[in-house]
Amino acid sequence: MPQPPVRPPQLQDIFTAGSSTTPSSLYIPPPEQTHQLGSRGASPATTKLSSPGSLTMRFLSTLASACALVSGAVAAASKAPKSSEQRFSEFRQLARLSSTIQLNDVSYKSLTAAPRDYSVAVLLTALDARFGCQLCREFQPEWDLVGRSWTKGDKKGEARMIFGTLDFSEGRDIFLQVHSWLVRHLPGRPHPDIKRPINYIRWASGITLLLGVGTLIATAGPYLLPIIQNRNLWAAGTMIAILLFTSGHMFNHIRHVPYVAGDGRGGITYFAGGFQSQLGLETQIVAAMCIEPDGLLSFSTIALGSRIPRMTEPKKQLVAAISWISVMFFLNSFLLSVFRIKNSGYPFSLPPFM
Repeated sequence: MPQPPVRPPQLQDIFTAGSSTTPSSLYIPPPEQTHQLGSRGASPATTKLSSPGSLTMRFLSTLASACALVSGAVAAASKAPKSSEQRFSEFRQLARLSSTIQLNDVSYKSLTAAPRDYSVAVLLTALDARFGCQLCREFQPEWDLVGRSWTKGDKKGEARMIFGTLDFSEGRDIFLQVHSWLVRHLPGRPHPDIKRPINYIRWASGITLLLGVGTLIATAGPYLLPIIQNRNLWAAGTMIAILLFTSGHMFNHIRHVPYVAGDGRGGITYFAGGFQSQLGLETQIVAAMCIEPDGLLSFSTIALGSRIPRMTEPKKQLVAAISWISVMFFLNSFLLSVFRIKNSGYPFSLPPFM
């Protein structure tokens, strides 16, 4: 029985000859099968595919590696210590801007660090007024003159000399190294440690103060403890402090406002017009009227709410109520008049302070 003619494999047969469970897989035949297919007249199946995602990932990984390499090189270069010539050039430029270089702990260590092929002359001084070194302030102009003359006379830096000034307030740690400076100039010799004498006065003062405080607590404790534990006292002190500071007390200290001012006619002004300024007495007057327990408005409110209802006699209760209501009315009238001084456009007022 004649055999049916064999159809040459086509390209689509090659791509679909893989596993049936992976439709998207690519099948590439071995070299001998490719040779057989080519001998039968079919086009050889030599196809190579690369996805765009893999190319992007390769590019990003290469770019990240390059950035890491560059950043590491920059960090290593920044951490590398400067050479002697670089430090000399930098401090030489600073010396040209001023008579002598003003140093601190960090700049002094950088200037005197080894290796060093230049000389340094540093004046250790204390110019702050709290140290009281009059000789330091008198000698400083002469030292600046020497440094300025040396810098201008040696423009090319052939002498390799730098002048600096280190103040005690800027380089306290350097001043504490005086002992090590002496040691390095005495090689091969014993170097005794620095032993400071005991300050017996300071110890005696501390012990006496501690014993005095302990004695005071032991003797006056039974009398002071009830006062310290009094809630009303703490509440009154807290309210006074809060209302005192919110009434403008800190504003007076910060701005250094005058206590009173003249009115231009030979009189005295107790209240400053406008909201941008005030007087010292003005703050005290307003605080005295409003602050508990000395404030009259606060005291009158407390009296009406708590003390008058406790009175047993109706006549005294009526007189007290009318009296405190009158006090509140007059004080509110006065406060409105003060507010009208601060804000002239305020339309409301109460008699008798219209």
